[in-house]
Amino acid sequence: MREPKLREIDERVFLRRLNPILGVYAAAMRPPAEQLPGRHTIMERHAAYPGFRAFVAERRGSFLAPTEVAGFAYGFHGARGQWWHDVVHQALTELGGPDHAAEWLDDPFEVAELHVHPAHQGHGLGRALLTSLCQGRRERTVVLSTLDLKPDSPARRLYRSVGMVDLLTDFEFPGGGPRYAVMGAAFPLVPYAAASSSP
Repeated sequence: MREPKLREIDERVFLRRLNPILGVYAAAMRPPAEQLPGRHTIMERHAAYPGFRAFVAERRGSFLAPTEVAGFAYGFHGARGQWWHDVVHQALTELGGPDHAAEWLDDPFEVAELHVHPAHQGHGLGRALLTSLCQGRRERTVVLSTLDLKPDSPARRLYRSVGMVDLLTDFEFPGGGPRYAVMGAAFPLVPYAAASSSP
């Protein structure tokens, strides 16, 4: 079986590959089926945001077996007027004041989605996607939200291992739904070996 390979894709390829990408999202997150059309629309909109960047992890196919998307990640430059940015900016302002919010959100790269199909989890694909996505970005910080299931979930461990800290926990976005943790780090990310080495 061929191992998935990472490749960077532009917004046009992202939009062409959006259905299999959304399939990975559905397998990883298991949302109610009725939410998927809305998620499709949101991802389409994100592709037009400034500084958009995306990577896919693909297992190349053959004539009889098409190329399989094993994982994906994308993000963009965060700015006022974007829904996630404005909601989190308000919450950080209420928590620590305007300077605290500005520290994290005046010049951020926002990782909007990072998912690996359950069949391919546990092999370092999530880490590879995250580090590739963030490599060479010129923003000051990187921020994201992840389900706040438990502090030692695989996703939270991954983000902490590259230097991210909790900015908000047990956070409910407008409209209800599950609780999230908002996490952030200053660029550049901490190399994995340095983050995991013991003194």
